[in-house]
Amino acid sequence: MPDGLEIDRENPLNGVMAGYAEHVVVCTGKDDWMSKIEDENSGDNLAADLKELFGRGGKYTDPFHHISVINSSFPSSVPPRKEIQSTSVYLLPSFKYVPFLPRVSFDSVKALAKGFLLPEKLHPAHAGLSPVHRDRLTRKEAFQGLLPGVQDVKDVLVLICGHGGRDMRCGAMGPVLRGEFEEKLARQGFNVASEAVQIGSLDGNLEIEGSSNDKVARVGLISHIGGHKFAGNVIIYIPPGHTTAGGEKHPLAGYGIWYGRVEPKHVEGIVGETVMGGRVVEDKFRGGIDAHRRILRL
Repeated sequence: MPDGLEIDRENPLNGVMAGYAEHVVVCTGKDDWMSKIEDENSGDNLAADLKELFGRGGKYTDPFHHISVINSSFPSSVPPRKEIQSTSVYLLPSFKYVPFLPRVSFDSVKALAKGFLLPEKLHPAHAGLSPVHRDRLTRKEAFQGLLPGVQDVKDVLVLICGHGGRDMRCGAMGPVLRGEFEEKLARQGFNVASEAVQIGSLDGNLEIEGSSNDKVARVGLISHIGGHKFAGNVIIYIPPGHTTAGGEKHPLAGYGIWYGRVEPKHVEGIVGETVMGGRVVEDKFRGGIDAHRRILRL
């Protein structure tokens, strides 16, 4: 680690994560970002747009339905009209991939918010709100149709904090862990994909090109998720349809598992225990989230 940036090896890890209802993982194709990701490109970026809606004081801010926006190194899909700048996002634990969010207007951002990110049902604490206010804060499925090519995520996703622009502990550890996870996943028979998700047209519908029954994993660096002192920080999302080597439903299918203090020497064990076996490595466990957005503790 860089001088003066030590890893906290004393304080307990279990439960050291902020609760959230959804991770919006923005595909930037970059490995690092400014300390505040909303400041990238002079503030003209998707993270800034979403934080404007869901951040403190935003139109859709809801303390009982926190939307966490993070950048990732995953590249965005190329839109059908290549001249239009577009951004892709993963929604987790909804396990949805939204390939095309054009940057030419705010309409696609609002469709993402209203169609996928707002809660389907409000927390009972909102019972005192006016009907108009309650309606504004709840999801409208009609908006989903405004975003073309949305896909179910079937790949195992490994997200590693590599935000050196925020803290060099993760900046130093993230790229090393990415290489380790890619190697160890490949040894377990995964096709470790690094290219952008390719979306093509089939019978008039937009679908992922080249999809097969092969096991696919994607390993990416992400921006700040809290707890840099516990670097390396890793989140493993296991898709709902994932199965074990024996063809049985994976015990952690639909879950996101957070780990801290991960070093390269731990990666092989984490892949074997969590990705392959569906077991949590207790001494690295920071918390997790299940398919029903319940926060997990040991």
